[in-house]
Amino acid sequence: MKQVNGHQVVQLLEQFSPKYLAMEGDPIGLQVGALNRKVTKVLTTLDVTHEVVEEAIKKGANFIIAHHPLLFRPLKSINLETTAGTLVEKCIKNDITIFAAHTNLDVARGGVNDMLAEALELKELKVLVKTYEDSYKKLIVFVPPSHASAVREAITSAGAGQIGDYSDCTFTTEGTGRFKPGSEADPFIGERGTPEEVQEVKIESIFLASHKNKILKAMKSSHPYEEPAYDIFDQSIQGEIYGLGRVGKLEDPVELGEFAEDVKKKLNIPALRVTGDPSKKIKKVAVLGGMGSKYYQTAKFAGADVYITGDVDFHTAQDAEAAGISIIDPGHHVEEVMKKGLSEELEKRAKKEGLNVEFVYSELSTEPFTFL
Repeated sequence: MKQVNGHQVVQLLEQFSPKYLAMEGDPIGLQVGALNRKVTKVLTTLDVTHEVVEEAIKKGANFIIAHHPLLFRPLKSINLETTAGTLVEKCIKNDITIFAAHTNLDVARGGVNDMLAEALELKELKVLVKTYEDSYKKLIVFVPPSHASAVREAITSAGAGQIGDYSDCTFTTEGTGRFKPGSEADPFIGERGTPEEVQEVKIESIFLASHKNKILKAMKSSHPYEEPAYDIFDQSIQGEIYGLGRVGKLEDPVELGEFAEDVKKKLNIPALRVTGDPSKKIKKVAVLGGMGSKYYQTAKFAGADVYITGDVDFHTAQDAEAAGISIIDPGHHVEEVMKKGLSEELEKRAKKEGLNVEFVYSELSTEPFTFL
């Protein structure tokens, strides 16, 4: 098993929740510590508190991945007489690195909102609020027949040719390539200064723009030519859509009151707030973890009968009720579903890559409210 540092932990995380998915201005990434140090155990948590840091120390974790950034607003100073200052001090003294994955983890496929939708057993999921589209492009590369298979395998292994549930999708044609190596060239085929004609294979494959650099690197490293000839074109087909929240359907319609009780059980919460007639039939559900009250009209437009989100204010609840969409507010803290889900996802990816690092999740509740 390979020893791991913080950079490798972040690489694992960004396979699943890349930073480009984060909303503009979101303070994700390294918060405290250094990424070049050895990491043996990672703790996933919703929030970083003194109690969570003590838990990390007790469990032997020297790297914490938090959903809510510890330093959401820039500190003007690190005053060790303040709560934030003493928390930063405790992390530094115990060699604990803090890393935040916030809205990028909300938006990611399999991230917070998918975890919530899965817990609620919603089907036929779609993104509620589009924030990013990963567009499709096409790579065309010309290769001598002797290396066509190697190049094709290299680019598909790097992510090219993924179309829905199909993988390794390519198209090839044969033809004649013509070129004349210059006086400083080191040609794989032919002589300097002499025009050359060779049989070549044209390989075509589409890919998502986010994979471009990885695919080009794989293509060039497997290609025998000093200067591979290739083209990249934009594609008109819709790319992969990413965004906040999810909209899905229940297996069977259910009354709002019964559904609200079901939400309490499935999200493991003692209480929640509901607007609307308890006898109203619910079939289509929108959910957005955290504070998402401003998107109630988006949920309504998506056809949702009820919208589940936290921190809904009085006037927004009134406006949503007038618009004909019910609200279920289970609180902000339901995002803690990410603790176990993220830990298990990263553990699986680490084992696949043979990395010697353990992932555990916080067992503490950081819910600031007590329900009486």
